[in-house]
Amino acid sequence: MQSSDISFKGPRFPPQIVAHAVWFYLRFNLSLREIEEMLLGRATDVSCETVRRWIAKFGPQIARNVRRCQARPGDIWYLDKVVVKFAGEKFWLWRVVDQNGTVLEEILQKRRDKGAAKRLLVALMKRYGFAPKRKLAVRAAKRRSGLDRRAPCFR
Repeated sequence: MQSSDISFKGPRFPPQIVAHAVWFYLRFNLSLREIEEMLLGRATDVSCETVRRWIAKFGPQIARNVRRCQARPGDIWYLDKVVVKFAGEKFWLWRVVDQNGTVLEEILQKRRDKGAAKRLLVALMKRYGFAPKRKLAVRAAKRRSGLDRRAPCFR
């Protein structure tokens, strides 16, 4: 987590504490109160409202730095679709996964929309600046991840 190019003018706390609190929020699924408690455990008394202001002010810059430091995805991408149910309603979950198992992007839709999934792939290619060597079909992705109904674990 590099925060050297970010100007931390304003907060009365050291830049390392501010950057660490914002990084906790962006990296892990923590609430503002949980971050407040974690900082309190490190002898820093900060309110959750202060943490929320830090996230609003410095969050986009730190998120950009974190994304810039991430490794480049693999050159083989799998497009995976799964039907999930929330509150009794069916939704379609589309995920793009590289050969290392890293989830590159996912979308959740009310209706099955293959065109939106293709637009998702195009947007990913624009974001990463390259096209993968191979984009494997949904069936191959299911087989690879063990979600295929013909797999022995579902019998």
